Amino acid sequence: MQTNGSGETLQTLPGDDIRQIMWRFSDRFDLQMLVQSARSVARGPVARLVADGARNTHEWTAEKSALLKHFDESGITTAGLGPEHGGYIEGPKNLALALVAFELSWVDAGAATCSLANDLALAPIHQRGTKEQRDAYLSRAAPTAPGQAFRGAFALTEPLPYVGVDTGQVSGRVRVAEWRDGEEPLLQVEKRGRFITNMSFANFVCAAVASDDDRIKGSCMVILEETDEGIWDRGAPTLKMVHQLSSTRDPVLNLKVPASRIIGGYSVKDGVIVPNFTHGDVIEAVFRRTRVTVGLMTAAKLLSAVEPVIRYQRQRFRGGASVEPGTPRYELGLQQKEDSLHRLVDVWATGEAAASLGFEAARVFDRLDVLERQKDAVFEEQGVPRGMKQFKALRKKQKEALEYLELSGKPEAERDKARFDELESDTLVQFALLDALGNVVCPACKLWNTGCGATIMREAVSLVGGYGITEDCPGFLGHKWMDAQLEATYEGPEAVQRRQLSITMADALFLAQFRMWIDGMRRIAADRPGTGACTLATAMELWLWSLEHLERAKDADGGKLYHSPRQGVTFPLADALSWLLGARQLVLDVVELETKGPANSVVAEGLAGLVGFFTDLCHVQCARAAGEAGRICAELVFGYNRHPSWDARACEDGCEKAKAGPCVTFEGLDAFTALRTKLDGCLTGARLAKDHAAKALTTVMIPEALDYPI
Repeated sequence: MQTNGSGETLQTLPGDDIRQIMWRFSDRFDLQMLVQSARSVARGPVARLVADGARNTHEWTAEKSALLKHFDESGITTAGLGPEHGGYIEGPKNLALALVAFELSWVDAGAATCSLANDLALAPIHQRGTKEQRDAYLSRAAPTAPGQAFRGAFALTEPLPYVGVDTGQVSGRVRVAEWRDGEEPLLQVEKRGRFITNMSFANFVCAAVASDDDRIKGSCMVILEETDEGIWDRGAPTLKMVHQLSSTRDPVLNLKVPASRIIGGYSVKDGVIVPNFTHGDVIEAVFRRTRVTVGLMTAAKLLSAVEPVIRYQRQRFRGGASVEPGTPRYELGLQQKEDSLHRLVDVWATGEAAASLGFEAARVFDRLDVLERQKDAVFEEQGVPRGMKQFKALRKKQKEALEYLELSGKPEAERDKARFDELESDTLVQFALLDALGNVVCPACKLWNTGCGATIMREAVSLVGGYGITEDCPGFLGHKWMDAQLEATYEGPEAVQRRQLSITMADALFLAQFRMWIDGMRRIAADRPGTGACTLATAMELWLWSLEHLERAKDADGGKLYHSPRQGVTFPLADALSWLLGARQLVLDVVELETKGPANSVVAEGLAGLVGFFTDLCHVQCARAAGEAGRICAELVFGYNRHPSWDARACEDGCEKAKAGPCVTFEGLDAFTALRTKLDGCLTGARLAKDHAAKALTTVMIPEALDYPI
């Protein structure tokens, strides 16, 4: 069987050495050990809990609570902490936490949520807390012994940034309880949380509150502890049907705390407490990172479904005395039929693209964390305060950032090297570029991975028939399908991500990088046409043309098309972009594997067949992404023009009887129609690639049994 011209094909399912290359941590021994630790917990204690029916109750039981000790013993609890606070991983932790989420979600996303919710609770303190707050709470989060750690919960349940509602409307309230001359004020904080994870065992809560007192300005986030004076009611368990290995409750909190618990600190101006950060400032810094891990939780589900489905397909309809070992029916079962294979290829390709996009987003934020600290140091040295003044200062750097991109796109011999080096060493220029990228890849990852992922997960479940919705389904596929529905709403449902994308994807710095990506895909296509990179490049060009057209176009009634209230335009265009970003990153990861694989002795054996299979998956995913983007863009470009109708004069000769209405014209849209026609032609070979990948599924070797209970 030929795979993209190679006589070799996929031999075994991808292993750790392959993933380490594709996801760029082959040089990180600390992360490799973290993956093994998280996997041992996931496929051991977590899997046994699910197999024993622990998901059948929403109560936080002693058996579920035992997971916390396993998290502590394995190092999962301290994975997000720096060495100065009891952790063991140097530098940014986004990729580390992403890998933990992926491994735990491979078996059960509720267990992943239970682990990550503690990191979410610490994130406001880590991102915006004072040094004293970071030292106090991050250090206490490291367990003194397995099962003995200071754990937290994040109490928001409020409007989120970019969703198009007033984020100033906060349900929690804070007022001054006591303020004696020369002493620190005491605050009375009231908060009713809803759907708050970890509340069964949380020792502290980071709560979003708004001022209910003229002596406090605006909103903020406050740290509350269970030992504070007042009411600490953990509340009733949420009656959820998913993520049952995490604790979710609706707490009622009414506590008196010192003003030093305001996250990020405060100042006093004219007798008024002014928090240094509003609650919106804090959650924006937190969610732009933590949404990525949620996206990877769904990606893990899709990839974890591949092996159980292959096993089911080969064994289904094997029974019967007349079916003997060695016959096609005995060895292949359902895999004799093309439909079952093609649908599994779609599941696998989607999972790969989702994982590629998610891990790239995590790496972006690792780089961004470093640049953000450097940026803060520059502004502090320049005396530029946070907020609008820093925002304006960064906007002034946009021209230089665009200049840097222009220079970087030229051959080295044609660059102004001195100017290029100057811009490359400019912290603010580099931060502006990476920030523009992070503002797109984070919501795109969350939107596409969880939204599209939940839909494709349904395909995985359907591929095992009625077995998919039984408790003993291999790989817990039914549980994973249901869990994916919740992940699509975690940290803001689709509307939140689309709203943010509608703003950030139109940013000049992102679009300049996007244009360079199109050129990059063209170059890859020249050397590796089987990847579908050419198809993707044309789809990206079509999307960019559509965005620029819609920004200046009007509908048939003269209404502006691309602006905030017109979510029927901006939201679908955000969906189209997300499809393209996932496929692009998968192509880049496969190129990385092909380039770096030969240097790894474990990977080198069988690499040609593996790369050939992944190349086919790329082609399949690029074709699907191009099709989705093309459909959406065509609807938007043409759909807001009014269809012509016959007038009285045109009806005199009766020609209207021949058809329902006069044909539309493409005035001013010739470039779009040419691109759309080109895109259709670029799909050449996509179905052959799907056939190749499907054939590989019939011969790939899989283990005799799953490595965790079913």
